[in-house]
Amino acid sequence: MGDKSQKADLFAIELAAALIALSAILYFLHYMLFRDPHHIFIYLVGDIAFLPIEVLIVTIIIDRLLKRREKDMMMTKMNMVIGIFFSEVGTKLLRDIASADGNVRKMAQDFLLNADWSAKGVAAKKRALSLYTPDLDTAAFDLTDMKDSLVDHRDFLLRLLENPNLLEHERFTDLLWAVFHLMDELSRRTRFQDLPNSDVTHLAGDMRRAYAAALVQWIDYMKHLHDQYPYLFSLAMRSNPFDPNASIIVTS
Repeated sequence: MGDKSQKADLFAIELAAALIALSAILYFLHYMLFRDPHHIFIYLVGDIAFLPIEVLIVTIIIDRLLKRREKDMMMTKMNMVIGIFFSEVGTKLLRDIASADGNVRKMAQDFLLNADWSAKGVAAKKRALSLYTPDLDTAAFDLTDMKDSLVDHRDFLLRLLENPNLLEHERFTDLLWAVFHLMDELSRRTRFQDLPNSDVTHLAGDMRRAYAAALVQWIDYMKHLHDQYPYLFSLAMRSNPFDPNASIIVTS
């Protein structure tokens, strides 16, 4: 790696020297042909005077536009990955945990199921979530089913964690780690009957961590679908994990 870097630096220096030499040769030829140093210096000073503006246009304005476009393309790809996560794992996980959350009904009615997906509405949903405390009834969980479901998707989750685009999406990375840790905790237990209260409390904490991370990410993803892909948003709302009456069948 070091040798490649040194070779690249040496090439850049040689290229710069060659370009300067070429410029000097062309100026010399111009002088030999026209014998007019006044004309040479007029254009030389004019070019140098324009150089800061050229730097501004190329390195700041155009570079920022290209980086913004690149970031938008990366986020589009990242949202595709997030959509696959919710399709394969996230929606079921949210539905399973929400079904044992004694406080979720009011939260869902007031924020998660309402139709306001504007920027202001999404901000209100996130503020509500930041103050929300789930009431998880551990006795209502089918931990064996949750374990089997997550373990079945172990390879899928590992492939998501290998995605280089995750470096640009810290929130989704944290969600994947929380889900992966929950899967790891469940998979290391051969049975869930007669667990001590301390262990049940520990598992509930792991589920609460994954639940909170998935809730925020779900809202961001629904906002993306609402703005960019209305037909996918319609499907997501018809399979809303927080709506006990949700039905995929279109009735109106």
